[in-house]
Amino acid sequence: MALTNFVPAVYAAATMAALDSALAYGSEGVINRDYEGDVSEFGGSVIINTIADPTIEAYTAYTDMVGGNAATNPQTMLINQKNAWSVNIDDVDRAQARDDSDFVSKLTERAAHKLAKTADAYIAAQMAAAVTPGAEVTLTATDAAKAYELLVDLRTDLSNNDVPIEGRWVVVTPKFHGLLLKDPRFVSSGDALGGVTRSSGVVGNAAGFTVLESNQAPDGPGAGVGKLILAGHGLATTYADQITKTEAIRHPKQFVDVLRGLHVFGAKVVRPTCLAARDVIGA
Repeated sequence: MALTNFVPAVYAAATMAALDSALAYGSEGVINRDYEGDVSEFGGSVIINTIADPTIEAYTAYTDMVGGNAATNPQTMLINQKNAWSVNIDDVDRAQARDDSDFVSKLTERAAHKLAKTADAYIAAQMAAAVTPGAEVTLTATDAAKAYELLVDLRTDLSNNDVPIEGRWVVVTPKFHGLLLKDPRFVSSGDALGGVTRSSGVVGNAAGFTVLESNQAPDGPGAGVGKLILAGHGLATTYADQITKTEAIRHPKQFVDVLRGLHVFGAKVVRPTCLAARDVIGA
């Protein structure tokens, strides 16, 4: 008999919840999920229409206005990424667990953690491909002030592109975060600890950013061995995912239950001007 307390819909939802909580680049606010309701299966696509900006012009009485078309610039987000997970549970091991549901919940949480790392790296790669980083920067163990000032430069880049101030984020590596913790501007103001409401990798606030920490920072494009420090706004990137299948089956030749699931997802940078980046050696 397969797992007695296994209810696919329940555990699919549990896996998604754990997956969301483990994301950094894919966390709420860093991306948006405006089109998630349109995702069903792997191989689909979502057409995203963007409304053109109105034309602003000086007005002269009794003179025709130039005007502008409200034509959209459609973009396509492909749901073309898929990852499966599976685990074999021997009857002997299951017998030692006091509660099937608790046993399976822990397994789905671990599966979600592994799936999240893959999805996060994919989202970060899409962002990296859409942005042109500023000049390459080298940081050493004593460059705490330089690290903080780099965030200020990223803030300036976004402001120059008229990116909304509210909702800005930056994702840093653990090493970069360590440098920030050595800077009194980050620590003494309480930014390192206070004012944080999101849990997915958030480590504080600095230079107008919500600061998140992740080990999934993409490699920088420069000649050095650097990491790309990405900053931006949730308007820049849209993301959608679903756990499309979760099932438990009985192994035909063993006293084993096989628990498995399928995660499909896609991401698209729809407003690249809402992103900024620096290639940082030593981060």
